[in-house]
Parts: sequence; C-alpha cells; structure tokens
Amino acid sequence: MNIMCVGVALAYSELPLLLMEQNGLDERIHDRGGEKEVRFYWQATPTLLPVWWNGRLQIVRWGNKDRAEHKLPPTGWTWEDSIAAGKWSALAPEPVVVPATYGLANGVWFKLKQGMRGLLVHDRKGAPVVFLICQPATRYYQVMTRSEWMPLLVDEVI
Repeated sequence: MNIMCVGVALAYSELPLLLMEQNGLDERIHDRGGEKEVRFYWQATPTLLPVWWNGRLQIVRWGNKDRAEHKLPPTGWTWEDSIAAGKWSALAPEPVVVPATYGLANGVWFKLKQGMRGLLVHDRKGAPVVFLICQPATRYYQVMTRSEWMPLLVDEVI
C-alpha cells in the first residue's frame, strides 16, 4: 500500500515560462477541468518538485529515489519527528515550501490552499535535494486517501 503523497500538481500559471523551458516540463502539463497544471510524480524521471527557496521558485530534485547519494535516505519523504529529533542536522537542512494546488495519495487528488512543507539538503556535488515532510494523517485524510501519513501542509489541516 502506498502511504505517502506521490504526486504534486501546480497551476500552470504559477510556473514562469523560463522555469518550464529550463526543466523540460512541457510533457508534464495536464488539463484539470479546463485549468492547465503541471504535475510532478514520484515515479517520473527525473523526479522533480517546485520549491520556494532563497526567495524564488526553483525546480529541484525530489528525494534520492535512484540511491545515487549514500548520505541521503533512499526515499522522497521525511518525518516531522525525525527533523525535531535532529536526525537531519548534520546535512544543514533548510525548511522550504513546495507550492501545490493539489496533492496525490493512493490515487486520490486532494486540493491544497498553498502547498506542502519540505526539507532541502545538498548532495555531494552541492545540488539541492528536497524531501516532503510527513506527519501522522488526520482521521479525515486517512479516510479520504487510505494513507497513514500525510504531508505537512502550509497553514491548513485536511
């Protein structure tokens, strides 16, 4: 059973054309009831996410799916508790916001007001890598998505 958020959709209008071109995101454009959006899936290659970092919107690598980085966990998620416990402190983590209009868990798209919280660290070469921060699911979210974990959202609770 998939227990994490495995997809993020951001309104097309939120992504600057230059970012779209630099990251080859045209093939990720979808139509949701007449509204264009760009979708970022964990299963996609390359695995990317939009991130507000250093005061600007950037596209960065989502997690360590290919296990190329030995110092990073082979996943795209982390737990709020592990951050609080200091388990990431050696990697100089930075909190970031992953802007999103929708998230995807267990085949269910859910609407978001602003987005999700992420943790950004750097790989051996200094490139940014983001992990979505998760927390135990609320009862409503659990019923809606059949997931035990939910992303840590920006200024909202589902």
